[in-house]
Amino acid sequence: MLKKAMQHCGLIAILRGIRPDEVAAIGKALYEAGFRVIEVPLNSPQPFESIRLLRAALAADCMVGAGTVLSTSQVAQVKNAGGEIIVMPHSDGEVIRAAKQAAMACAPGVATLTEAFAALAAGADALKMFPAEQLGPVVVKAWRAVIPADVALIPVGGITPDNMAPFVAAGASGFGLGSALFKPGLSAMQVGRNADEFIAAWRATQKHTSV
Repeated sequence: MLKKAMQHCGLIAILRGIRPDEVAAIGKALYEAGFRVIEVPLNSPQPFESIRLLRAALAADCMVGAGTVLSTSQVAQVKNAGGEIIVMPHSDGEVIRAAKQAAMACAPGVATLTEAFAALAAGADALKMFPAEQLGPVVVKAWRAVIPADVALIPVGGITPDNMAPFVAAGASGFGLGSALFKPGLSAMQVGRNADEFIAAWRATQKHTSV
């Protein structure tokens, strides 16, 4: 399902700091803009409640899950809340395996090729290249030469509508979007406007790469 969602739109919404009372409206604004993967980082207020509410509010073709997942016990809590994807800042094989045993997609955070191949060996579905500011398009290009072509490389960290194109040209499959898309205090309307800008920039990169 992750591959299908990423084919629809390669952008993942990271709603760090979101509250349960606002999550459904913001999730719907993101979905209407075109997003099909939304994560609630576990260091947000009442994250499992937000995941439950998002899952109930959105269509089945939108994947809902958690970010900043650090332990196998958290994987179980995300699953119980209706989550379908585990996103991690690190590459802990136990957490990856727990996600896969729970029939969930998993995108661990990796910063070196050694971590990347270890994560794939543990069952990772996609690779979160984190932090993107540190790695840059040059590293994406080098990784793309050796990482299997069907494995999504997803830079996360400091991504804006203006800096996506060089990453896509280097071989990035999509992006995780944080504070440039959502930060606490923004209304659903404001998040929707940000989402539209990102979607337009993403589509522009796809036209250039398909020529």
